[in-house]
Amino acid sequence: MRPNELALGLPVMISHVSALNDAADEAVTASILVVDNDPAASAGPVVSRLGHPLVSYVLEPEPGISAGRNRALDEASSADLLIFIDDDERPQEEWLVPLIRTWRDTKATAVMGRVISEFQAELEPWVSAGEFFTRRTMHTGTPIKVAAAGNLLLDMKQLTDLSVRFHNQFGLTGGEDTHFSKSVVKSGGRIVWCEESRTTDFVPPERMTRKWVLARSWSHGNSSTLVDLHLAAGTFGRLLVRLKAAFRGIARMAGGSARYTYGILRRSFRHQARGLRTAFRGAGMTAGALGFAYQEYARDERVDGK
Repeated sequence: MRPNELALGLPVMISHVSALNDAADEAVTASILVVDNDPAASAGPVVSRLGHPLVSYVLEPEPGISAGRNRALDEASSADLLIFIDDDERPQEEWLVPLIRTWRDTKATAVMGRVISEFQAELEPWVSAGEFFTRRTMHTGTPIKVAAAGNLLLDMKQLTDLSVRFHNQFGLTGGEDTHFSKSVVKSGGRIVWCEESRTTDFVPPERMTRKWVLARSWSHGNSSTLVDLHLAAGTFGRLLVRLKAAFRGIARMAGGSARYTYGILRRSFRHQARGLRTAFRGAGMTAGALGFAYQEYARDERVDGK
């Protein structure tokens, strides 16, 4: 939990929720739930100081992102909709209403909105050239197969019928939202995009370095393989996933290294950055195929072989 960012983001969320509740044409009642996954309960004082009737607070002591997200599902079990927004995100002018309207228009199981990065320091040229924080954009209503949970609306009735939750295996490795969204689609649900809904992700200086970018690339490659392994059917299916991940991972390492070398020869930061990130992602995929799980969100940040 990032209490400083939460303290800045909550008043903006309150204004959105209040406006939605006051809008007669929307005919909804919304509130805000803060799920604190920090054993030290660092978000508690922030919510207490705010003292707003629209904001409630719960502490989820079980470590891991999945536990926190599942606690939100449990707390919202009687609601029609649940919308996730991360503690280091802040809604932009258009956020809540577009998500709900897209859900009404499409009857989708989930609706994902945009997340736009804003940097708290100047990016170094190597990271800037790689465009690592540029995220996808598409027309509203476009079906998608994988969704992040940073700005995500969920239809709770459909979700209950599908019996899909966040798997605890990915609570410390990350990839829990990838596994979750793929499980929704695999179970017959639909996820669509909402271009108009936008939140700002405030990127701190420690995440603006090439070291962090490459570590995240390794982690994402690793977790993508672990997710596919978990969703595979039977021993043969898992073996096939391992073989494909190893082959693709090695190919990415080779291709990324070649592009990185080309970037050095041409003195191109873009080719160096994109090539090295590709190689690191491939290494993470290959490690996942061999059974290694990188626990990105563990406090000691160690690699645990499983």
